[in-house]
Amino acid sequence: MKRNKRKKGAMQAYALSAVIIALIIISLDILFFFMSAPARGNVGGQEGGDYNISLDDDPMLGDANAKVTIVEFSDFECPFCGVFARNTLPLIKQNYIDTGKVRFVFRNYIVHPAAHLAAEAAYCANEQGNDKYWAYNEKLFQNQASLDADSLKAYASGLSLDTEKFNACLDAGKYKAQVDKDTQDGAANGVRGTPTFFINGMKIVGAQPYAAFQQAIEAALNA
Repeated sequence: MKRNKRKKGAMQAYALSAVIIALIIISLDILFFFMSAPARGNVGGQEGGDYNISLDDDPMLGDANAKVTIVEFSDFECPFCGVFARNTLPLIKQNYIDTGKVRFVFRNYIVHPAAHLAAEAAYCANEQGNDKYWAYNEKLFQNQASLDADSLKAYASGLSLDTEKFNACLDAGKYKAQVDKDTQDGAANGVRGTPTFFINGMKIVGAQPYAAFQQAIEAALNA
């Protein structure tokens, strides 16, 4: 009888310890989320200022002579960057990029660890054509939870890239310095989190709704 009581008491103590540990983990996760929210792009809006952002020969969509230029500093692992890429960019492309009013330039600002290699891989894809770059860019944002080297190589194969050339480029770290330079250029222009956009020098921070971009684009077109 005493043995059963001791066993029951030990089980209760173990269960209590497990609950306490779980609560500590949840509390740390919540604290980390709120501390890192600005870097994730969860907050933000339009800011004043006339920023002069270098395009640095980075991948571009649209007419090179368009009146309005949007430069995005993004991170392939950032969930809010993914929201913009999947939901908002297609509307901007349809209404402004494809109509010749806007050119869109993508630059990297590394916040999450796996994003660096993904950004290098995207530059490797760009060696095989601008269309290959954007197809690869889209693929990365569709698979943000799988950005390891093997997955990055599999995406290249699935998009019919020259995998021998792509794999050699990625394995050599050919574009590591380029990705670092993107991040440094962003920081020099006040980028502190992702996504951050510059629309003809006007900074917009965070995954804002399409209407916010539409307003900023129209203002730039009418300036």
